[in-house]
Amino acid sequence: MTKTIITLKKADLTLGNAAASVHVLKSLDLTITEGQSVGIIGPSGSGKSTLLMVLAGLERLDSGEIEIAGTPLHDLSEDALADFRGKNIGIVFQSFHLIANMTALENVAVPLELANTANPFEIARRELIAVGLGERLNHYPGQLSGGEQQRVAIARALAPSPAVLIADEPTGNLDTETGRQIADLLFSKQAERGTTLLLVTHDNALATRCSRQIRVRSGEIVGDSSDQAAPKAALA
Repeated sequence: MTKTIITLKKADLTLGNAAASVHVLKSLDLTITEGQSVGIIGPSGSGKSTLLMVLAGLERLDSGEIEIAGTPLHDLSEDALADFRGKNIGIVFQSFHLIANMTALENVAVPLELANTANPFEIARRELIAVGLGERLNHYPGQLSGGEQQRVAIARALAPSPAVLIADEPTGNLDTETGRQIADLLFSKQAERGTTLLLVTHDNALATRCSRQIRVRSGEIVGDSSDQAAPKAALA
């Protein structure tokens, strides 16, 4: 029996003020089951990255409900939300977001230290070895290629053993071959650990590697491959 890990109900969000405000998410409903890989696609400005930030606990809804792994995020204080995010949600960004004056090992270990995780440097070492960077532990971001930096970011995201792994255009700053290698790594780690993967991408070919594809336009879900696969009676 599949278990629901993410639920959005009537999620509504407007960004900006007055004449500059944009209604980014419009009463959006979404349910994701544990272990799914979900590709979120749509044109620029469609709201897909904002949706991902809401699911990552980095953006607050104006109204509606969001529940992840049984925890209602909309009810949490900022401190409690940050604590939940650090333990349950791993995030990989397009631009890596590594700390320049820290080694690869430190970049992965420091968030674990801040979360009071036992043996943070041992966990960080293990995760870096797992993504193929066992020989780069003491290198700084400036000494690493783009693909290597993204591997560090993936190791950092996976280190807390999160229930949900979120990736926002993870191959966007990489050449085609390196991007393919990073995508292979993400999907292999997701399958190996049974993690739920949410992937925002402009690349339809990458999205189709996910078990489910969701298309967003103008703040609404306008396509969902799980609907297409469902029996007609269930869609009535």
